Amino acid sequence: MTVTTRFAPSPTGHLHVGNVRTALHNWLWARRAGGRFVLRIDDTDRERSKEEYVEGIRADLAWLGLDIDGEERQSARFALYEAEFDKLKAAGRVYACYETPEELDIRRKVLLSRGLPPVYERKPADAPVPEGVAPHWRFRLDHEAPIEWTDMIRGPQHFEPKTLSDPVVRRADGSWLYLLPSVIDDIAMGISHVVRGEDHVSNTAAQIQMFASLGAKPPEFAHEALLVGTEGKLSKRLGSLGMAALREAGIEPIALVALLARLGTSDPVEPVTSPAPLIESIDFARFGRAPARFDEAELALINQKILHHTDYAAVAPRLPVAIGEARWNAIRPNLMTVAEAADWAAVFDGPLVPPAPEEADRPVLAAAAAAAPSLDWGADPWRALTDAVKAATGAKGRALFLPLRRALTARDHGPDMAELLPLIAQGEAVARLGAA
Repeated sequence: MTVTTRFAPSPTGHLHVGNVRTALHNWLWARRAGGRFVLRIDDTDRERSKEEYVEGIRADLAWLGLDIDGEERQSARFALYEAEFDKLKAAGRVYACYETPEELDIRRKVLLSRGLPPVYERKPADAPVPEGVAPHWRFRLDHEAPIEWTDMIRGPQHFEPKTLSDPVVRRADGSWLYLLPSVIDDIAMGISHVVRGEDHVSNTAAQIQMFASLGAKPPEFAHEALLVGTEGKLSKRLGSLGMAALREAGIEPIALVALLARLGTSDPVEPVTSPAPLIESIDFARFGRAPARFDEAELALINQKILHHTDYAAVAPRLPVAIGEARWNAIRPNLMTVAEAADWAAVFDGPLVPPAPEEADRPVLAAAAAAAPSLDWGADPWRALTDAVKAATGAKGRALFLPLRRALTARDHGPDMAELLPLIAQGEAVARLGAA
């Protein structure tokens, strides 16, 4: 069996971190098995589906490095749905219903007031059919056999069909709801594993009978815990945190992949520079059932750690011309985002306006200005400079190093000066020390 997974977004909005996490786990599972990862655009809602969102979904997956092995669109598959629907109708597994939403709501409230579950009550076969009313259609659940499967995350699952309402699969206007087309597509596309959120567990119970009614074996299922924010619930901020916002914040795609791949598992989040170790280690048996917490601060930290290990070639097209490989290697431990590298161009080449020195620092700076022009800049200029200033003034420790760093970089913190100083032209360094 070829492992085949799918990501099935509706193009009614942009992707956010929650559905990206689902896409990622499907992709990792397929890649680990050497299988296929399919993008299925669930665009049966013609009014809300927009082409710009389809393009955005493709672009976001490409940005994240989640390559696809095929794409399908539900809007092009209506003939298949119609044919399979006719089979179910002939077998008595779908039936027409005529209640209005208002009638259903009233009946639901009545059942709840009696302490009963609000399960849809089937009408007798000889119930009168109202004239001039188009029906909606429900799938008839088989009440005789319990619905059972072993979930790859949640373990053994058991549902009594009598406790479930027969799900609506088609609206009165002929349009399709999610459940039945999804099953038909999973069969036709050979989907072997369905990875999705735990909010779909009851849908799975109904869909397992749909697979059987169409003569197909259901795929394996993995229902993962939903993401929550740091405050312990799914916030509007988290629900709307799209890829555009993360790109604007300077987040590297591999940082988001590294975090989302491990959230909710027993494996540590690690600053990887390639998805290879994530592919190798994905195991749904290591996923927990507790909500997975997404923390933007943790994402920023992972992003920073990844940059510390990122080679120049991987970021060169996004760097200013002034930042070559040696300069990148020097400053990358001090960057939160690649964009911050531009701020260091002036540190290397100017113009730079250091802060006015404190009076106590002037002897140190004067000694440095006197020593710098004669140093061998190709050797170890920082050690030579500090040795000369220490011999001339007796300064050491912070009193020696901080005034020099400020005069040379206009910053109190940064890369190791022994690595940084040789990357500043000697004439520029001499001028800065003289000005200070």
